[in-house]
Amino acid sequence: MGLGANLRREVAFPLLLTLWLWRYIQVSEGIWLNLPATGTKCVSEELHSNVVVLADYVVVANDHSLVPTISIKVTSPYGNNLHHRENVTHGQFAFTTHEAGNYLACFWMDSHPKGSGDISVNLDWKTGIAAKDWESVARKEKIEGVELELRKLEGAVEAIHENLLYLKSREAELRTMSETTNARVAWFSIMSLGVCILVSALQLWHLKRFFQKKKLI
Repeated sequence: MGLGANLRREVAFPLLLTLWLWRYIQVSEGIWLNLPATGTKCVSEELHSNVVVLADYVVVANDHSLVPTISIKVTSPYGNNLHHRENVTHGQFAFTTHEAGNYLACFWMDSHPKGSGDISVNLDWKTGIAAKDWESVARKEKIEGVELELRKLEGAVEAIHENLLYLKSREAELRTMSETTNARVAWFSIMSLGVCILVSALQLWHLKRFFQKKKLI
């Protein structure tokens, strides 16, 4: 009896942990942005390469009869234009990342009719496993029920593994950068100390010659 209970606990705990991670990963990131009449509001997310991104955005105003229009521009870490639209009230963009780094989505107001009140933008940002169309996968591969849930869990585990590898590579890059910076600072400190010693010696030599010429020493 005790052995069976322990076995069930040993099986249930990893399964519950994986389910919790899957729920955590599949939740999309809903963001509310309050846009000023002038200026730009941006959101960014650090992503590694080969990640699917899917986002929907819509303008929300107090007066629905006077909905202002906005512009949006999405750029990659190296400044490549991924999505750009003007004079819209809603839209969608999707892309697969080819560069690792911060992806930036910027919004600004094109028109603000009088009496329209405050303007907000609802951005539903999905990445990775959360952006995958599981209904299409289920229809294409003819899977459902437990098999579909297991496929989702497999995708979640792969996403976690890829994120861990990305974080490990980033940590290695930052450690290398830190060590390089420390070495440069150490060499700069040594050079600065050497210059200070050289300048002090030249000053002493100059003062000694000056006093000797004045026959003070």
